[in-house]
Amino acid sequence: MASKQCHIMVFPWLAFGHMIPFLESSKKLAEKGIRISFISTPRNIQRLPSIPPNLADNIKFVQLPLPSVHGLPENCEASIDLQKGKTQYLKKACDMFQAPFEKLVHKDPPDLVLFDFIHYWVPETAAKFGVPSVFFSYYSASTLCFLGQPDELQFFQKRNKIEDFAVPPKWMPFPSMVSQSPDQAAQMFRKLKFPDISGMLSGQRWAATLEGCDYVAVRSCMESEGAFLGCLEELYQKPILPVGLLPPSPVKNIDSHSDPNWCSTFHWLDKQGPKSLVFVGFGSEYEMPIEQVHELAYGVDLSEIPFIWILRKPEGVSSSELLPDGFLARISNRGKSLSFGHAQILMPMVSDHGLNAKLLVEKGIGFEAQRNKDGSFNRDVLAKSMRLVMVDKEGEPLRLKAAQMKTIFGNQNFNENYINNFIHHMGIYQQKDHQMPIKDAEKL
Repeated sequence: MASKQCHIMVFPWLAFGHMIPFLESSKKLAEKGIRISFISTPRNIQRLPSIPPNLADNIKFVQLPLPSVHGLPENCEASIDLQKGKTQYLKKACDMFQAPFEKLVHKDPPDLVLFDFIHYWVPETAAKFGVPSVFFSYYSASTLCFLGQPDELQFFQKRNKIEDFAVPPKWMPFPSMVSQSPDQAAQMFRKLKFPDISGMLSGQRWAATLEGCDYVAVRSCMESEGAFLGCLEELYQKPILPVGLLPPSPVKNIDSHSDPNWCSTFHWLDKQGPKSLVFVGFGSEYEMPIEQVHELAYGVDLSEIPFIWILRKPEGVSSSELLPDGFLARISNRGKSLSFGHAQILMPMVSDHGLNAKLLVEKGIGFEAQRNKDGSFNRDVLAKSMRLVMVDKEGEPLRLKAAQMKTIFGNQNFNENYINNFIHHMGIYQQKDHQMPIKDAEKL
């Protein structure tokens, strides 16, 4: 590796909740002098954050035009562009990337491919050129443990009904709360067990990915998920490398050329007391129904606690309908609608949210707001939860434990050590004979 610049191809699933962590890891690797080829579609590349000037020579975006698929709307190149139920067409389009991806590897062979589980065929393609492949999991180690080993993901031998996903799995060798709520257990069961328009089960994609890759990199650390990382090595029977939590670099300053909305937001934040406000956000993939947007708005209003809210406008809803009448006027002095050791008010909505919530509750740094059986919530419960976590005496243990976690989640140097360890392991692996068995597609 000393004789030439190391080259890594990075290939995330077409969802911003995946692309952003892949890009953050790419920046960390590029800072170490590694050349990165970041693969995505033209429209997604346009929407990703720009590369810092000091890393521009080491990170290059590589465009792969999205294949046309019947049922996939035009210009919909990420899951965020699609209505519920349409993501399966995007998966089918991604399966058609295999041939053009092979041409990229042949033209500019990398030393390693860092890929996402949707692209389950990457290990087979990379192996043709003697290139090792690493599954990079943006999902936590606890979530991966909950999903189980490849055979279980493919054949559902131990979990074959919805109720099995609402309790911690029996293969975890230690007590844990990590499980799904009943409504989210049903969602996960359907996604994993039933094939979509691509002809693949999500469980099959996971299984093929885990069996084909050389090793697994996880956005995690031993200090927060050591027991789960150990469990993963037993389940997968291959190396598991935590790469740290990839905290974003802190914003150093906001100049006069920045977006005026962000400038006003940062000026408002400067006036707030330490640990005095609530951040409200549900990730890049979840689009909240308008009725629940209103209920959430009433809840944060009732709490009387300052907040900052990242809010996505649902499809087909006008800006005037988005928030309740008079809401912005009432909260103008204590709210903005738009990991620094803070306690968490947890309201998991989709995918792995529920599993992450249970992990934070288990660690004593989060409080999960009570929900209705269908997953909905009401304003009074939300307001009460916000006050408990932020100001009530009952929530003091949460606040103290969360403050202790700052040394893990917010320490740039601490997390950088994990990137260094990953690079070290990659260098050692490159020197080994890593002939990859190509998985028989008929076994999927």
